[in-house]
Amino acid sequence: MKKVVLAALAACTLPCAAHAAPGMGDEVYGATTEKGEVELEARYGALAGGADDGEDALKLEAAYSPTDRLRLGAQLELEREPSGPRKAEAASFEAIYTLGRVAGIDVALYGEYEVGLLRDTPDAVEGKILLQRKAGPLDARLNLIFQKHLATGQKVEVGYAASADYAVAGDELRVGVAAFGDLGSFHRFLPSAEHFVGPIVKTEIEGLGPEIGIEAGYLFAVDKARDDTKGQFRLMVEMEF
Repeated sequence: MKKVVLAALAACTLPCAAHAAPGMGDEVYGATTEKGEVELEARYGALAGGADDGEDALKLEAAYSPTDRLRLGAQLELEREPSGPRKAEAASFEAIYTLGRVAGIDVALYGEYEVGLLRDTPDAVEGKILLQRKAGPLDARLNLIFQKHLATGQKVEVGYAASADYAVAGDELRVGVAAFGDLGSFHRFLPSAEHFVGPIVKTEIEGLGPEIGIEAGYLFAVDKARDDTKGQFRLMVEMEF
């Protein structure tokens, strides 16, 4: 397993122009899959306050798990500047492969190829190491993100997405915290960068056919993110069949 993880890191060191702020329309992925499951997701994030007030991102995703180890998906990303129209920025194809469990932590690898749909949006490749720990009502996740835009001179950029939530009423209501941010690059690691962190609430609705999951939250801007905004609202709706 160590060799597989090292190989994934090496593949990602192939350097990212900034997209939306960290967390905008993004998800903290889990490290497990369920055979035969079909997922449809809509994820929305909007900045509040500051110079970027009103900027938002919407990501639509469809995924299918042909096995208990493999999840395949496709995604469309739409973004809007504060004073502009919504534009389809990119389309991507992704895969998650579950490696197994190490010391109680589920480990998976995520790979994505992103196709830029605008003239100034280059294609990109992205890899993630997905870590997840479930212990009773607690679900803790960490995604380590490595992304490179396929344009001359671009370096691999490193980031993270993390969450921890706790069931307060079975799986029907969970409360917790989520965080997203930039970690710089392999050439300049942990610089002053953009980070967002704040509370989230998750709930599930059953009995309507597909299982519907809803996540909502507000993330406060931290460090350099405060230069342009005060925070971001998040809303995610997921349907599982």
